[in-house]
Amino acid sequence: MRVIVLLCLLSVVSCAPAATPTVTGAFGERPVIQVPAHRPEPTPAVTVLSEGSGPRTTRGDVVLAEVETRRWDGTKPYLSTYDTDQPVTVVLDGRHVSQAWERALADRPVGSRVMLVSPAHLGYGPRGTPAGAGGGETLVVVFDILAAYPPDARLVGRRLPGLPDTLRPGVLIDGSGPPVTRGARVVVQYVGARWPSRTVFDSSTARGGPSAVVLKEGAVPPGWVEGLAGRRVGSRVAITTPAVATAGLTTGGMTVPAGTGLVYVVDIIDVL
Repeated sequence: MRVIVLLCLLSVVSCAPAATPTVTGAFGERPVIQVPAHRPEPTPAVTVLSEGSGPRTTRGDVVLAEVETRRWDGTKPYLSTYDTDQPVTVVLDGRHVSQAWERALADRPVGSRVMLVSPAHLGYGPRGTPAGAGGGETLVVVFDILAAYPPDARLVGRRLPGLPDTLRPGVLIDGSGPPVTRGARVVVQYVGARWPSRTVFDSSTARGGPSAVVLKEGAVPPGWVEGLAGRRVGSRVAITTPAVATAGLTTGGMTVPAGTGLVYVVDIIDVL
């Protein structure tokens, strides 16, 4: 009898479900993550929480996603795009992100919510463990896949944005798509340069492809809200700003050089 009981107990233990967090909330809203009391598995695990109805992402795509990350231990989020108003840009080319992120995001329909549970050192790939997280920590990452584009997504029949020969702020190409409103999530290709030296300091192509930005002050470089609000998808807009006095100003994930005039040429690819 004791042997039978012991076998039953071993059977229960072996069949116990893996440690899996629960996630509540609708797609596009900040998820609420509850972590179980027992320890997680030592290898990355991917769970599709809800499947979208959009086109599937493929290798080589640039995926735009909202991301909520928290430690397994503790109750506070670790990193969140809901705090920064800056959806993340993930290039599925085998170089920019870890294999765990690629497993989570590749071959998923746009509109899906996907959870990755991974040791920090495996979940963040080539650049190693993210700042502030120990190598042995486990992170829970929830992705809402907003969109996916080829790296060279562009206005129909146009080249990717480049610097103009002469500085002429305003609309360079009129689009015919829906208008962009303040606070919208806008998908752009862009190039930014110091003026008049024309030295490029930032571009979407250098970052891997299209970027998603939230069109509000503090989430995008100076001048973008005024320059892009009211324009239509399919437009190309030149935005100029005077010399920036604040050294090392970073806004919307972009570092703005200090003490020089700037020009951005921005293509409005889409609105999410």
